[in-house]
Parts: sequence; structure tokens; C-alpha cells
Amino acid sequence: VQLQASGGGLVQPGGSLRLSCAASEGTLDYYAIGWFRQAPGKEREGISCSSSSDGTTYYVDSVKGRFTVSRDNAKNTVYLQMNSLKPEDTAVYYCSIDDECGSWAGLAWGQGTLVTVSS
Repeated sequence: VQLQASGGGLVQPGGSLRLSCAASEGTLDYYAIGWFRQAPGKEREGISCSSSSDGTTYYVDSVKGRFTVSRDNAKNTVYLQMNSLKPEDTAVYYCSIDDECGSWAGLAWGQGTLVTVSS
């Protein structure tokens, strides 16, 4: 499976963006799907994981209530809806797949899409 993330850009604080993660050469159906981000000068952090077993999505506290993961199986695409964006959400965002949430090695990674939250 190959992943391509898109949808990043410049947005003002309080604004919204929707990132897409499109899969090709395979289906997302059997994988856990993770979203990660790496802010300038910081390590990459996981912000959400959608379980492969039951589809439950887990969010890190810093984005809980503001970010929502959804998927369109027909398009083999996963989305990260980001609302109430804050300057500290500025980062390169990546999607990834693995067998299940938890210890994450990443069977595939998207190329990353930059989100900049600034006035």
C-alpha cells in the first residue's frame, strides 16, 4: 500500500483544514491508520490511531475534541478534519498504516503535508 497525504496549507487560528490520506496499490480495510505530526524542532508525535479490529479512533489529549478522523472506503481514503486550529498545531502531518494501534513501526507512510496556523 502506498499513501499520499494532502490538504495542508496556511490557516488562521481558529480555522479548519481537512487532510486527506489516499491509498493506492492496496486497501486500507485491514490496517490501523495513524496520523502523526512533527513540529519544527520537535520529535514526531502520534495524534490519532484508528484500530484495525473495531475502527475505534483514539486521540491524543492535545487534539481531542478538535480533530476527527473519518474514512471513505469507496475512495480508499482517510481524512483528518482539524477544527479550532491553534498555532501549536503547526507541523508536518503524516498518515501511516500498521497492523494495529499500539507499538507503531509503520508499514507505510505518506509523504507529509505542511499545516501552518498563523495570523
